[in-house]
Amino acid sequence: MATVLKTDSAQLDCATAGAAKAMPGTAALQAQVQGWLAHLSLERQYSSHTIESYRRDLIQFLQFLTRHLGGLPAVETVTGVSPADLRAYLADRRHGGAQNRSLARALASLRSFTRHLERQGHGSSTVFNAVRSPKLKRSLPKPVSASAAVQLTDADLRAGENRPEWVLIRDAAVIGLLYGCGLRISEALGLRRSEAPVGEKDLLTIVGKGNKTRQVPVIEPVRAAIEAYLAGCPFALAAEGPLFVGVKGGPLSPRIIQLVIERMRGALRLDASATPHALRHSFATHLMVRGGDLRAIQELLGHASLSTTQIYTAVDSGRLLEAYRSAHPRER
Repeated sequence: MATVLKTDSAQLDCATAGAAKAMPGTAALQAQVQGWLAHLSLERQYSSHTIESYRRDLIQFLQFLTRHLGGLPAVETVTGVSPADLRAYLADRRHGGAQNRSLARALASLRSFTRHLERQGHGSSTVFNAVRSPKLKRSLPKPVSASAAVQLTDADLRAGENRPEWVLIRDAAVIGLLYGCGLRISEALGLRRSEAPVGEKDLLTIVGKGNKTRQVPVIEPVRAAIEAYLAGCPFALAAEGPLFVGVKGGPLSPRIIQLVIERMRGALRLDASATPHALRHSFATHLMVRGGDLRAIQELLGHASLSTTQIYTAVDSGRLLEAYRSAHPRER
């Protein structure tokens, strides 16, 4: 627990320092921004990436207000924004090239900040809730086929590369966790040596987004791949240090695994949608196709809402419709 709090504090210090340096506004507004970032980090337990995105959105909004209203923004400036001001901001962002997804997130950021101001006794967030978010086209995940996913976990497929054998085995073990357990790449690379699923240990306790904890079973091929990696790794791994390390013994960068899959998808003739995260989609989709229970898949993925998991039923239905259209005589 102490480690988690220390990490959160470091993230918070970084975020608030960045806000104080770049955020336009009066001293009172700066103080409210820092309180809001503290709330997101320590109470809501948002990731550092989400906090940084929200901070950037607020900076852009306050910069717009500075130009639009001709003065340094104060707390009263933000709470006194009119619907016309807010629509002008969205139009300004769209003119600058922002797409619907970016605009929707920007509105979410501003709603979060103005709700914080409201809780502190400063005005109302009604205006920000009244303006409708841009519609988002919900794109379906693009899973990798089962055969291709299995091939991506095969270290022998890269036998001709000029890389140490233990590195090839390491990469296969990481990819095995992505497809065999449905982990995010950050979750796989965040594992400590003491958490390695080896021997009789066939469960992983994963702390995912929002510090949501879940238990994930580890199938035998994945355990075997991790055991092979540990047997070949030339470094003495500290129990509380990272399970997966780079060629110099430091923590393994996600970019290394991304590059590995980029190279392999060329050999396997996969399209650009075959990424590390696509393997997590493949895990869920292939379970769904084989009759997996939706609630169980939700737990395995660590989704807070069942509606997030339900997208995989649409993937399955889409494949059935595609098969129907390609095979039914009336569709030819």
